[in-house]
Amino acid sequence: MKTSRALLTVAALVAVLPAGAAQAEPPSPGTGAPAVDEYVALGDSWAADATLSQLTTAFTPVPCVQSVHNYAKQVAAALAVPVFRDATCGGAVTADMTRPQHTPLGDNAPQFDRLTESTDLVTLEIGGNDADLAAIVTDCITFDPAVSPCLNDMVVGGVDRMSQNIAGTEPRVAATIAGIRGRAPHARILLLDYFEGIGLDGGCWPEIPISDPDAVWLGQKLIELHDMLGRVAADTGVEFVDTYDGSDGHDACKPVGTRWVEGLLPYSGNPIGLAVPFHPNQLGADYQARRVLETLGRMA
Repeated sequence: MKTSRALLTVAALVAVLPAGAAQAEPPSPGTGAPAVDEYVALGDSWAADATLSQLTTAFTPVPCVQSVHNYAKQVAAALAVPVFRDATCGGAVTADMTRPQHTPLGDNAPQFDRLTESTDLVTLEIGGNDADLAAIVTDCITFDPAVSPCLNDMVVGGVDRMSQNIAGTEPRVAATIAGIRGRAPHARILLLDYFEGIGLDGGCWPEIPISDPDAVWLGQKLIELHDMLGRVAADTGVEFVDTYDGSDGHDACKPVGTRWVEGLLPYSGNPIGLAVPFHPNQLGADYQARRVLETLGRMA
Protein backbone atom coordinates (compact mmCIF):
# COMPACT_ATOMS: atom_id res chain seq x y z
CA MET A 1 0.00 0.00 0.00
CA LYS A 2 1.06 3.60 0.45
CA THR A 3 4.73 4.39 1.08
CA SER A 4 4.87 8.15 0.46
CA ARG A 5 6.31 8.99 3.90
CA ALA A 6 9.05 6.40 3.47
CA LEU A 7 9.78 7.48 -0.10
CA LEU A 8 10.89 10.91 1.06
CA THR A 9 13.87 9.35 2.87
CA VAL A 10 14.84 6.70 0.32
CA ALA A 11 17.56 8.79 -1.29
CA ALA A 12 19.38 9.10 2.00
CA LEU A 13 18.86 5.49 2.99
CA VAL A 14 20.07 3.90 -0.24
CA ALA A 15 23.63 4.95 0.47
CA VAL A 16 23.72 2.85 3.62
CA LEU A 17 21.81 -0.20 2.49
CA PRO A 18 23.53 -3.49 3.29
CA ALA A 19 24.89 -5.48 0.40
CA GLY A 20 24.47 -9.17 -0.20
CA ALA A 21 20.96 -9.68 1.17
CA ALA A 22 19.98 -13.31 1.51
CA GLN A 23 18.45 -14.78 -1.61
CA ALA A 24 14.86 -16.00 -1.44
CA GLU A 25 14.39 -19.41 -2.98
CA PRO A 26 11.61 -19.29 -5.57
CA PRO A 27 8.73 -21.59 -4.64
CA SER A 28 7.87 -24.53 -6.83
CA PRO A 29 4.90 -24.09 -9.16
CA GLY A 30 1.75 -25.98 -8.28
CA THR A 31 0.85 -29.17 -10.08
CA GLY A 32 -0.69 -28.27 -13.40
CA ALA A 33 0.63 -24.70 -13.42
CA PRO A 34 0.47 -23.55 -17.05
CA ALA A 35 3.29 -22.37 -19.27
CA VAL A 36 3.44 -18.57 -19.35
CA ASP A 37 5.15 -16.59 -22.09
CA GLU A 38 4.63 -13.01 -20.97
CA TYR A 39 3.83 -12.02 -17.39
CA VAL A 40 3.11 -8.47 -16.18
CA ALA A 41 2.79 -7.60 -12.47
CA LEU A 42 0.73 -4.54 -11.55
CA GLY A 43 0.00 -2.96 -8.20
CA ASP A 44 1.03 -0.95 -5.17
CA SER A 45 3.58 -1.48 -2.39
CA TRP A 46 2.00 -4.73 -1.17
CA ALA A 47 2.65 -6.05 -4.69
CA ALA A 48 6.12 -4.49 -4.80
CA ASP A 49 6.63 -6.03 -1.32
CA ALA A 50 8.20 -2.72 -0.44
CA THR A 51 11.57 -2.97 1.22
CA LEU A 52 14.54 -0.75 1.89
CA SER A 53 17.12 -3.52 2.24
CA GLN A 54 16.53 -5.36 -1.06
CA LEU A 55 15.78 -2.58 -3.53
CA THR A 56 15.88 -3.15 -7.27
CA THR A 57 16.02 -0.60 -10.05
CA ALA A 58 15.71 -3.17 -12.83
CA PHE A 59 11.99 -2.55 -13.32
CA THR A 60 11.09 0.71 -11.56
CA PRO A 61 12.69 3.83 -10.02
CA VAL A 62 14.25 3.42 -6.58
CA PRO A 63 11.41 5.29 -4.80
CA CYS A 64 9.00 2.54 -5.86
CA VAL A 65 10.84 0.51 -3.16
CA GLN A 66 10.29 -2.67 -5.15
CA SER A 67 11.90 -5.76 -3.63
CA VAL A 68 14.23 -7.94 -5.66
CA HIS A 69 12.37 -10.92 -4.14
CA ASN A 70 8.77 -9.76 -4.28
CA TYR A 71 6.10 -12.33 -5.05
CA ALA A 72 5.91 -11.43 -8.74
CA LYS A 73 9.62 -12.08 -9.26
CA GLN A 74 9.35 -15.37 -7.39
CA VAL A 75 6.39 -16.43 -9.55
CA ALA A 76 8.22 -15.45 -12.73
CA ALA A 77 11.27 -17.47 -11.64
CA ALA A 78 9.21 -20.52 -10.61
CA LEU A 79 7.40 -20.57 -13.96
CA ALA A 80 10.57 -19.72 -15.93
CA VAL A 81 8.69 -16.95 -17.71
CA PRO A 82 10.73 -15.71 -20.70
CA VAL A 83 9.20 -12.20 -20.76
CA PHE A 84 8.48 -10.59 -17.39
CA ARG A 85 7.67 -6.96 -16.60
CA ASP A 86 7.21 -5.77 -13.02
CA ALA A 87 5.41 -2.42 -12.91
CA THR A 88 4.54 -2.49 -9.19
CA CYS A 89 5.27 0.69 -7.26
CA GLY A 90 4.82 1.88 -3.70
CA GLY A 91 2.06 4.46 -3.33
CA ALA A 92 0.26 3.43 -6.52
CA VAL A 93 -3.46 3.99 -6.98
CA THR A 94 -5.73 2.79 -9.76
CA ALA A 95 -5.21 6.05 -11.67
CA ASP A 96 -1.50 5.22 -11.93
CA MET A 97 -2.36 2.41 -14.30
CA THR A 98 -2.87 4.99 -17.06
CA ARG A 99 -0.77 7.97 -15.93
CA PRO A 100 2.87 8.38 -14.85
CA GLN A 101 3.37 8.07 -11.11
CA HIS A 102 5.64 10.85 -9.90
CA THR A 103 8.13 9.98 -7.15
CA PRO A 104 10.88 12.11 -5.56
CA LEU A 105 13.64 10.47 -7.63
CA GLY A 106 11.89 9.64 -10.88
CA ASP A 107 8.68 8.67 -12.58
CA ASN A 108 7.18 5.21 -12.88
CA ALA A 109 5.60 5.03 -16.33
CA PRO A 110 1.88 4.20 -16.50
CA GLN A 111 1.70 0.61 -15.34
CA PHE A 112 -0.52 -0.37 -18.28
CA ASP A 113 2.36 0.56 -20.62
CA ARG A 114 3.88 -2.85 -19.83
CA LEU A 115 0.84 -4.73 -21.16
CA THR A 116 0.73 -6.01 -24.73
CA GLU A 117 -1.58 -8.20 -26.78
CA SER A 118 0.89 -11.03 -26.11
CA THR A 119 0.60 -10.77 -22.31
CA ASP A 120 -0.86 -14.04 -21.05
CA LEU A 121 -0.59 -13.59 -17.27
CA VAL A 122 -1.32 -10.51 -15.13
CA THR A 123 -1.31 -10.20 -11.35
CA LEU A 124 -2.97 -7.15 -9.83
CA GLU A 125 -2.98 -5.93 -6.23
CA ILE A 126 -4.48 -2.47 -5.84
CA GLY A 127 -7.08 -0.55 -3.86
CA GLY A 128 -5.55 0.05 -0.44
CA ASN A 129 -4.30 3.50 -1.40
CA ASP A 130 -7.47 4.42 -3.26
CA ALA A 131 -9.36 3.84 -0.02
CA ASP A 132 -6.68 5.71 2.01
CA LEU A 133 -6.49 2.73 4.34
CA ALA A 134 -2.71 2.60 4.18
CA ALA A 135 -2.32 6.30 4.91
CA ILE A 136 -4.59 6.17 7.95
CA VAL A 137 -2.44 3.61 9.79
CA THR A 138 0.16 6.13 10.94
CA ASP A 139 -2.65 8.50 11.97
CA CYS A 140 -3.73 5.86 14.50
CA ILE A 141 -0.44 6.11 16.41
CA THR A 142 -0.96 7.31 19.97
CA PHE A 143 1.19 7.56 23.09
CA ASP A 144 -1.88 7.05 25.27
CA PRO A 145 -3.44 3.58 24.91
CA ALA A 146 -6.74 4.99 26.17
CA VAL A 147 -6.99 7.25 23.11
CA SER A 148 -8.20 5.99 19.71
CA PRO A 149 -7.58 8.78 17.20
CA CYS A 150 -8.71 6.78 14.16
CA LEU A 151 -12.07 5.77 15.59
CA ASN A 152 -12.62 9.31 16.90
CA ASP A 153 -11.87 10.83 13.50
CA MET A 154 -13.21 8.24 11.06
CA VAL A 155 -16.42 7.06 12.74
CA VAL A 156 -18.75 9.98 13.37
CA GLY A 157 -22.46 9.73 14.08
CA GLY A 158 -22.38 6.01 13.36
CA VAL A 159 -20.96 6.59 9.87
CA ASP A 160 -17.62 4.93 9.12
CA ARG A 161 -15.86 7.02 6.49
CA MET A 162 -13.28 4.31 5.82
CA SER A 163 -16.04 1.83 5.02
CA GLN A 164 -17.38 4.41 2.57
CA ASN A 165 -13.92 4.79 1.03
CA ILE A 166 -13.58 1.04 0.55
CA ALA A 167 -17.00 0.82 -1.09
CA GLY A 168 -16.09 3.75 -3.34
CA THR A 169 -12.91 1.99 -4.44
CA GLU A 170 -14.80 -1.05 -5.77
CA PRO A 171 -15.77 0.43 -9.17
CA ARG A 172 -12.22 1.73 -9.66
CA VAL A 173 -10.73 -1.74 -9.28
CA ALA A 174 -13.38 -3.15 -11.63
CA ALA A 175 -12.51 -0.46 -14.19
CA THR A 176 -8.82 -1.35 -13.83
CA ILE A 177 -9.60 -4.96 -14.72
CA ALA A 178 -11.57 -3.79 -17.75
CA GLY A 179 -8.55 -1.73 -18.77
CA ILE A 180 -6.28 -4.77 -18.52
CA ARG A 181 -8.63 -6.78 -20.72
CA GLY A 182 -8.70 -4.03 -23.32
CA ARG A 183 -4.91 -4.02 -23.60
CA ALA A 184 -4.16 -7.71 -22.97
CA PRO A 185 -7.23 -9.58 -24.25
CA HIS A 186 -5.66 -13.03 -23.92
CA ALA A 187 -4.30 -12.59 -20.39
CA ARG A 188 -5.22 -14.69 -17.41
CA ILE A 189 -5.84 -12.13 -14.66
CA LEU A 190 -5.28 -12.81 -10.95
CA LEU A 191 -6.51 -10.27 -8.40
CA LEU A 192 -4.82 -10.40 -4.99
CA ASP A 193 -6.14 -9.08 -1.69
CA TYR A 194 -4.14 -7.85 1.33
CA PHE A 195 -3.40 -10.36 4.06
CA GLU A 196 -3.78 -9.84 7.81
CA GLY A 197 -1.48 -7.06 8.95
CA ILE A 198 -3.30 -6.35 12.20
CA GLY A 199 -5.26 -8.99 14.06
CA LEU A 200 -8.80 -8.74 15.39
CA ASP A 201 -7.74 -9.47 18.98
CA GLY A 202 -6.29 -5.99 19.60
CA GLY A 203 -2.87 -4.47 19.19
CA CYS A 204 0.43 -4.66 21.07
CA TRP A 205 0.87 -1.20 22.54
CA PRO A 206 3.53 0.13 23.16
CA GLU A 207 5.51 -2.07 20.73
CA ILE A 208 3.17 -0.75 18.08
CA PRO A 209 1.64 2.39 19.63
CA ILE A 210 -1.94 1.92 18.44
CA SER A 211 -4.78 1.49 20.92
CA ASP A 212 -6.63 -1.82 21.05
CA PRO A 213 -9.91 -0.30 19.72
CA ASP A 214 -8.09 1.29 16.77
CA ALA A 215 -6.18 -1.95 16.08
CA VAL A 216 -9.43 -3.94 16.02
CA TRP A 217 -11.00 -1.31 13.76
CA LEU A 218 -8.05 -1.48 11.34
CA GLY A 219 -8.29 -5.26 11.31
CA GLN A 220 -11.98 -5.02 10.45
CA LYS A 221 -11.23 -2.60 7.61
CA LEU A 222 -8.74 -5.10 6.15
CA ILE A 223 -11.52 -7.69 6.12
CA GLU A 224 -13.81 -5.21 4.36
CA LEU A 225 -11.08 -4.60 1.78
CA HIS A 226 -10.66 -8.37 1.36
CA ASP A 227 -14.42 -8.82 0.88
CA MET A 228 -14.61 -5.95 -1.61
CA LEU A 229 -11.79 -7.33 -3.75
CA GLY A 230 -13.38 -10.77 -3.67
CA ARG A 231 -16.63 -9.27 -4.99
CA VAL A 232 -14.77 -7.49 -7.78
CA ALA A 233 -13.08 -10.73 -8.81
CA ALA A 234 -16.42 -12.57 -8.86
CA ASP A 235 -18.23 -9.76 -10.71
CA THR A 236 -15.53 -9.35 -13.36
CA GLY A 237 -14.78 -13.04 -13.80
CA VAL A 238 -11.10 -12.91 -12.85
CA GLU A 239 -9.36 -15.32 -10.47
CA PHE A 240 -9.13 -14.24 -6.84
CA VAL A 241 -5.94 -14.98 -4.92
CA ASP A 242 -7.11 -15.06 -1.31
CA THR A 243 -4.11 -14.27 0.86
CA TYR A 244 -6.14 -13.07 3.84
CA ASP A 245 -7.58 -16.45 4.78
CA GLY A 246 -4.61 -18.44 6.03
CA SER A 247 -2.67 -15.43 7.29
CA ASP A 248 -4.11 -15.42 10.81
CA GLY A 249 -1.39 -15.40 13.47
CA HIS A 250 1.20 -13.67 11.30
CA ASP A 251 0.32 -10.01 11.91
CA ALA A 252 2.76 -7.25 12.82
CA CYS A 253 2.45 -7.89 16.56
CA LYS A 254 3.94 -11.38 16.28
CA PRO A 255 7.67 -12.05 16.87
CA VAL A 256 10.39 -12.14 14.23
CA GLY A 257 10.15 -15.37 12.30
CA THR A 258 6.37 -15.52 12.74
CA ARG A 259 5.15 -12.16 11.54
CA TRP A 260 4.68 -11.55 7.83
CA VAL A 261 4.20 -7.80 8.23
CA GLU A 262 6.60 -5.39 9.90
CA GLY A 263 5.49 -2.96 12.60
CA LEU A 264 6.22 0.69 13.23
CA LEU A 265 10.02 0.51 13.37
CA PRO A 266 11.72 0.66 9.95
CA TYR A 267 13.56 -2.59 10.62
CA SER A 268 12.96 -6.17 9.52
CA GLY A 269 14.21 -9.48 10.83
CA ASN A 270 13.22 -11.19 7.58
CA PRO A 271 15.60 -10.26 6.03
CA ILE A 272 17.66 -8.32 8.54
CA GLY A 273 17.80 -4.70 7.45
CA LEU A 274 15.76 -1.59 6.77
CA ALA A 275 12.06 -2.05 6.08
CA VAL A 276 8.98 -0.04 5.20
CA PRO A 277 6.68 -0.01 8.27
CA PHE A 278 3.37 -1.90 8.06
CA HIS A 279 4.36 -3.75 4.89
CA PRO A 280 5.15 -7.41 4.08
CA ASN A 281 8.58 -8.73 4.95
CA GLN A 282 10.22 -11.57 3.01
CA LEU A 283 8.12 -14.21 4.77
CA GLY A 284 5.02 -12.32 3.66
CA ALA A 285 6.28 -12.10 0.09
CA ASP A 286 7.03 -15.82 0.09
CA TYR A 287 3.48 -16.53 1.28
CA GLN A 288 2.00 -14.35 -1.47
CA ALA A 289 4.08 -16.18 -4.07
CA ARG A 290 2.89 -19.56 -2.80
CA ARG A 291 -0.74 -18.47 -2.98
CA VAL A 292 -0.35 -17.19 -6.54
CA LEU A 293 1.30 -20.42 -7.66
CA GLU A 294 -1.30 -22.53 -5.85
CA THR A 295 -4.04 -20.59 -7.64
CA LEU A 296 -2.37 -21.03 -11.00
CA GLY A 297 -1.94 -24.76 -10.46
CA ARG A 298 -5.34 -25.40 -8.94
CA MET A 299 -7.25 -23.39 -11.52
CA ALA A 300 -5.35 -24.58 -14.60
